[in-house]
Amino acid sequence: MTAVETQVQYTTTTYMMTTEDYMHQEDDWDRDLLLDPAWEKQQRKTFTAWCNSHLRKAGTQIENIEEDFRNGLKLMLLLEVISGERLPKPDKGKMRFHKIANVNKALDFICSKGVKLVSIGAEEIVDGNVKMTLGMIWTIILRFAIQDISVEETSAKEGLLLWCQRKTAPYRNVNVQNFHISWKDGLALCALIHRHRPDLIDYSKLRKDDPIGNLNTAFEVAEKYLDIPKMLDAEDIVNTPKPDEKAIMTYVSCFYHAFAGAEQAETAANRICKVLAVNQENERLMEEYEKLASELLEWIRRTIPWLENRVAEQTMRAMQQKLEDFRDYRRIHKPPRVQEKCQLEINFNTLQTKLRLSNRPAFMPSEGKMVSDIANAWKGLEQVEKGYEEWLLTEIRRLERLDHLAEKFKQKCKLHEAWTSGKEDLLSQKDYESASLMEIRALMRKHEAFESDLAAHQDRVEQIAAIAQELNELDYHDAATVNTRCQGICDQWDNLGTLTQKRRDALERVEKLWETIDQLYLEFAKRAAPFNNWMDGAMEDLQDMFIVHSIEEIQSLITAHDQFKATLPEADKERMATMGIQNEITKIAQTYGIKLSGINPYTNLSPQDISNKWDAVKHLVPLRDQMLQEEVARQQANERLRRQFAAQANVIGPWIQTKMEEIGHVSVDITGSLEDQMNNLKQYEQNIINYKSNIDKLEGDHQLIQEALIFDNKHTNYTMEHIRVGWEQLLTTIARTINEVENQILTRDAKGISQEQLNEFRASFNHFDRKRNGMMDPDDFRACLISMGYDLGEVEFARIMTLVDPNNTGVVTFQAFIDFMTRETAETDTAEQVMASFKILASDKAYITVEELRRELPPEQAEYCISRMTKYVGTDIPTGALDYISFSSALYGESDL
Repeated sequence: MTAVETQVQYTTTTYMMTTEDYMHQEDDWDRDLLLDPAWEKQQRKTFTAWCNSHLRKAGTQIENIEEDFRNGLKLMLLLEVISGERLPKPDKGKMRFHKIANVNKALDFICSKGVKLVSIGAEEIVDGNVKMTLGMIWTIILRFAIQDISVEETSAKEGLLLWCQRKTAPYRNVNVQNFHISWKDGLALCALIHRHRPDLIDYSKLRKDDPIGNLNTAFEVAEKYLDIPKMLDAEDIVNTPKPDEKAIMTYVSCFYHAFAGAEQAETAANRICKVLAVNQENERLMEEYEKLASELLEWIRRTIPWLENRVAEQTMRAMQQKLEDFRDYRRIHKPPRVQEKCQLEINFNTLQTKLRLSNRPAFMPSEGKMVSDIANAWKGLEQVEKGYEEWLLTEIRRLERLDHLAEKFKQKCKLHEAWTSGKEDLLSQKDYESASLMEIRALMRKHEAFESDLAAHQDRVEQIAAIAQELNELDYHDAATVNTRCQGICDQWDNLGTLTQKRRDALERVEKLWETIDQLYLEFAKRAAPFNNWMDGAMEDLQDMFIVHSIEEIQSLITAHDQFKATLPEADKERMATMGIQNEITKIAQTYGIKLSGINPYTNLSPQDISNKWDAVKHLVPLRDQMLQEEVARQQANERLRRQFAAQANVIGPWIQTKMEEIGHVSVDITGSLEDQMNNLKQYEQNIINYKSNIDKLEGDHQLIQEALIFDNKHTNYTMEHIRVGWEQLLTTIARTINEVENQILTRDAKGISQEQLNEFRASFNHFDRKRNGMMDPDDFRACLISMGYDLGEVEFARIMTLVDPNNTGVVTFQAFIDFMTRETAETDTAEQVMASFKILASDKAYITVEELRRELPPEQAEYCISRMTKYVGTDIPTGALDYISFSSALYGESDL
């Protein structure tokens, strides 16, 4: 700092203590000590050098301090130089009264600065009174060089002493307690120089037993590099038991003014760098948030239409492929997006906390990219996702049912068509026109048997129609073919009914012409036809397709089958009885010599037909047994899968709930520090991450269940969807809670809030959190503030609620409560402080130049200011002058940057 800058520093520093107060302290000093020859010598040399350090700026100096100030001219010049003000015009005469007048003008100027001159008159100065002259110069030094020194609310002598103690505290063999013997070994002066300019002195080479060498080193370095003249002699200081305090203070004050200005500029530059660094980091976080939000919203926008596409496939294989694609989405594509969403919320909260702590306006994302917008979009995605999975499973069940019904429809149609084949031609015959009586009666009985058979098949036709209707209702893809075939069967059935009625009418017309019929043939036909129908039904039932979903259902089918097998002995008796009729016919014919045509006139069924069908029924029974046992094995395997999944789900579900509750307890715990909470939460987070393998194993079991088409599980109330949602909530909760504690730590460190204050805030919040859900109602929040000493009116409370609940949710969260309390108990940088710092760098100008910015600030932050500061508007200003006032306001949201 130059001498001119030192003079400006004297006149612009804010006074921390009035001159009267300081001089009142000086009244206690023993002024008679000035008569001590050693001290007088030191003061003469020191005060003379101090005066010359300022007079040389005006091109002059003094040689003898009591002689050269006698005429008052150089005394007035000295005061003008150190004050920067003009004194009244001096008298040019050389008479005594001219000299007294000039000295009085100087003394009047000193008094005008609030200094009380005790026992110092113009006559004593003009007469060359050494004591009074030195006392006057010391008064000037006190007023213009020492009084304005201020360090931590102490000023003048105490402030200068505190400054010296602070600067020399780290140095060995230095213990500054006063302004006399503490400086005798020279180490204190060398420490002051080394602390501010370590390049000038190698402090490690100094020795305490070489005081003269140390002092001379300090004097020479100060005069050569710091523009501080040599005001003391090393020998005088070392050889004097107690060096003169005023001389030492005068010389040390020069070091304070030499270094204080540089420290002030460095502090100002550091403040600006800190503010700019915060602003740059906030801008980076804003850009990162906008990018992440855009990418996540774009992914949601692309994914929702895919999940909303509910166009069903026509085959089971295609629908199962859709289900596999959905599983890939849940396992592979969605989890990274869940993490991105969580990270986005964390970044947003961290950014808002940093902006609030740095006294910046809150960050407002682009339209449609608020955290609430992303949460709403995510909620819509999950709603569509849940509906999509339910739709897939429903469609798979529907297709499974359709395949079963279609196969059943084909089988029944095939049996029916086989039975009706040729029936229309048979009913259309007119064989009764040339038949005998016996044959007519046989034809009549035969027709009656056909009608009985036709009625028995009515149920099958109704089943075919019912299956076709269900296939249509379930939107079967080949419903047209089914409808065509069903319509053909129904039309043919109606035609058979019509033809049957016509043939009966014809036979009844000719029946009167013909007589009895052989009762045995008739009895055979009547017994064989129902038995034949029973065997047809049994064969149909034994070949019937079935679908079950539980062991109970298959056991029901097995029970029914066992009941059927129990009826086989009775059926065998019926078969034997029917075959006995035919044997009786043969026996009668042989007995009475009747020649049989070999054909029963009342039925087309032969004993061989009955035997063949009976053999077929016996063959189908063990095949049915095998099918049912295979299904039992499959259902048992499904049951094992159910139990396996339930065993894990019943452990994982409560574990997730317990961890959620434990995290909630840790977040409001007041027994430890925030760092302890953070460590606990980090441990919980690691435990949760380590538990992920259990979730993956459960996902594998769930996939096996879905592949086995198992749709229910009575052994657990937990579904895979419950576990997934709980797991995602647990991950989000632990990440959000860690972020909240990090923000609390950031708030505490940035605001200087103590751990005890945070614990007090947390205890107050917990006390009034009556629902224990981490939130307070407005009434509870009001009671909490009153308990902490706030005097709240309705208007003031409404204002506070807008701060802690800006979205009008009706509750106050713990983080909002902490943010409010830290704002109430801490201070932050302001735009005015930044403006004051720029003003120091600009040497009190209303503008700052590019060269000054690049000289005082680091390159990156200097260029940052240059690129954003607007040109200063005014007259008589240099080219490139920049407006730092509007720039400082813009940093804190008070104007546009």
